Amino acid sequence: MSGVSTVPPEVEALIGEVQYEEAGEFPVERGYVWTSCASVENGNPLFWDDAVAQELTDGPIAPPTTLSVWFRPHHWSPGRTEQPLPLRVHFDLKEIFGLPEAVMTDNTIVFHEPVRPGDVLRTRQILRSVSEPKTTKLGSGRFWVIDVEYLNQRDELVGVETYTGFGYRREAGA
Repeated sequence: MSGVSTVPPEVEALIGEVQYEEAGEFPVERGYVWTSCASVENGNPLFWDDAVAQELTDGPIAPPTTLSVWFRPHHWSPGRTEQPLPLRVHFDLKEIFGLPEAVMTDNTIVFHEPVRPGDVLRTRQILRSVSEPKTTKLGSGRFWVIDVEYLNQRDELVGVETYTGFGYRREAGA
């Protein structure tokens, strides 16, 4: 049926809507910046030398590639009653469509304002699209695109991660 969407209305209603806005559990801190840089032998003076950081970016910043690090929850936190689930929109779609398997087929990050020590980030997830049913070598399912927006405590956009996922069901006998 060409031109007729098989995306359920309740899913269509979620497209473009902000979901799961959450604050990070800890502020960005220099020690973690240095530990992250040391772990990959990143000697860029921008992250190690305050004079260089002041000249280039008006003060210390975190490496842009650590953007998602500042929101990854600790395994345990006092008072938390349930384990946090990252990228919850993705898991919601798997459940809604009854698709037990999934892979991320693409991930891009666009950086905006720099992340600085002391910043407390928050994220929000926005479903951008859901495909009609598709069949690939993995099985039959749907593709979806989800943006994760990162904002600092001043409501400045610091980055957007865009994920393309494919939720699927393996073909019988595969």
